[in-house]
Amino acid sequence: MASIKIKDMSVSYNKGKSYVLDKLNLDIKDGEFCVFLGPSGCGKSTAMHCIAGLLHPTNGEIWFGDEIMTSADGKKKDKTFVPPQERNIAMVFQEYALYPNMTVRENMSFALKTKKAPKEEIDKRVAYMAQMLSIEQLLDRRPAELSGGQRQRVALGRALVRDPQVFLLDEPLGNLDAKLRDQVRYELKKIQEQLGITTIYVTHDQTEAMTMADHIVLMKEGHIMQQGTPNDLYDHPANEFVAGFLGTPQINIFPCEVKGDVLDGGAFQLKVPESLKACLAAYKGKKVDLGIRPSDFELAENGGEGIHVHVDSIEPLGDAYLIYVRVGEKVVVFKYTGETAPEEKELVLRPNMAKLHLFDPTTEDRINK
Repeated sequence: MASIKIKDMSVSYNKGKSYVLDKLNLDIKDGEFCVFLGPSGCGKSTAMHCIAGLLHPTNGEIWFGDEIMTSADGKKKDKTFVPPQERNIAMVFQEYALYPNMTVRENMSFALKTKKAPKEEIDKRVAYMAQMLSIEQLLDRRPAELSGGQRQRVALGRALVRDPQVFLLDEPLGNLDAKLRDQVRYELKKIQEQLGITTIYVTHDQTEAMTMADHIVLMKEGHIMQQGTPNDLYDHPANEFVAGFLGTPQINIFPCEVKGDVLDGGAFQLKVPESLKACLAAYKGKKVDLGIRPSDFELAENGGEGIHVHVDSIEPLGDAYLIYVRVGEKVVVFKYTGETAPEEKELVLRPNMAKLHLFDPTTEDRINK
């Protein structure tokens, strides 16, 4: 297996007038499950294709362990370039791309046969991977006889049977229904842990990223907004974009003014906790954006202190309720985990003061580090 290091990698399609990726720097540890996350057009698939050798970056370097794969300086096409077939990588795309005229066994063994691996080794690897993916009974079927989930397992098996040093997956679960996506997601993470393959997974789905990743790289417009563990990004978002992208439902943002030791949101006032006074000292008399996640509210007992709200609508989730409420003219959401939804139309919500997120309204960067 291999660690991956990217140094100052940029990609431009118009001779440097604009960049799809702009000076990307990234370290992925050996055996790590790294997720490239972000909205469409942010550059996550472009970065993966550069790692695979399918695209030539304009500038920068890509290393697998101690071996350089790509080195470009913008003057020549590439100073150093190892072609994709020599990088010992395996890729799985959203489209399964199975050979329709071949059986599952033939699909999985095809790459090994082209490398002229011994038949015994091929049979052994195919059998091992089929057992791991629970598709032993499908080996003699053709793709047309398989369900979507079965085809996805075959595509994964065909890639993994080659024993690659790097495993690349570009939105591989996009064609599956919600229930099957959850199942395959669990199985894929389990297999990756068992095999210890360095894995890069591209998705726009924050749930996939949060549940599967050891390391999330959240991107926007060709730049890394933040990277770290799922908990790092969720609990300590570097800016408003990160805070809004991670978490379902989205974080609630309230424009506030710092008045002494009070956060004045117009329709409510919150006393600034001691832990935040130092970081807000420079913002007295100025505006800040206050972020509160829907799960970080609770109902104040007996109408105590907090934020007074009017209930607009309630969505039952089975194990919780999403309660949409009005704070002045602003509609926000509160996740309530009680057994029955509150019947009152007027409520008082108390935020968890230890989990407030504060952002500069101009830069949108996090204030409370």
